[in-house]
Amino acid sequence: MANHKSALKRIRSNEKRRVLNRYQHKTTRNAIKALRLSTDKADAASKLSTVISMIDKLAKKNIIHDNKASNLKSKLTKHVSKL
Repeated sequence: MANHKSALKRIRSNEKRRVLNRYQHKTTRNAIKALRLSTDKADAASKLSTVISMIDKLAKKNIIHDNKASNLKSKLTKHVSKL
């Protein structure tokens, strides 16, 4: 167990960030799954902009790598255009 006040605070803040990051990442993954399962092009196109926004936010906060974000956006855009 940590002895310093700053280390104890760091443990608390890291746990808060970890929980928030997991929530945001899981929510984005669920939105991506919903987008991939949608068959209606108009519905998928409307979902695409929100999903891309979510992916960009994750990349900005370094929850996912920038290249992974680019690959996801590219694949999802191709998927929607094929519908």
